[in-house]
Amino acid sequence: MKIYDYREFPNPARVRIALAELELIDQVEFISVDVPNGEHKSPQFRKMNPFPAVPVLELEDGTKLAECTAITEYLDNLGDVPKLTGTDAKQRGIIHMMQRRAEAVLLDAVAAYFHHATPGLGPDIEEFQCKEWGLHQRERAAKGMAYFNGVLETQPYVAGDNFSMADITVFAGLSFADAVNIDIPEDCTHLNKWRQKLNKRPSIAG
Repeated sequence: MKIYDYREFPNPARVRIALAELELIDQVEFISVDVPNGEHKSPQFRKMNPFPAVPVLELEDGTKLAECTAITEYLDNLGDVPKLTGTDAKQRGIIHMMQRRAEAVLLDAVAAYFHHATPGLGPDIEEFQCKEWGLHQRERAAKGMAYFNGVLETQPYVAGDNFSMADITVFAGLSFADAVNIDIPEDCTHLNKWRQKLNKRPSIAG
């Protein structure tokens, strides 16, 4: 398998964490895409993913999978028992629900702030910016952190008792927030404790 990504970005980090959790790193060839210089918008890359973004997983038969959730779902089901996406209907439903919330109210919100209310990737790549929208999304991200703090007050992981892809997405959202100077609210003690716990996981610490 091949993964086209840019290592420093949050979505590629999500897939790399999943690969490490599933012990599949050695089965993948990583190909760097120069996102800061717009390589992801080139005609060649758009043939792989018409919605130009990394990562993209290329299978041995040439099939291309984009979107972190889809890639993680595929990787997680290569083994006998899924580890990150749920083992029964209820678990799968809850994990996918929390995964979508993690994207909508945290990771995507931080990304919108970065692309709209900061210089982002620069004028050659940021084709449209609306600072007001970006600042609104910054507030949305803070509210998302408060939401997950409440979730983690009553359970050890984002989707329940077990680590899942929803945890990976929240973790990536917080890391992205660090990079763009969006602080976790001081009263989000449960979120901070959970983050400290995840920092010790081999897939993240390594």
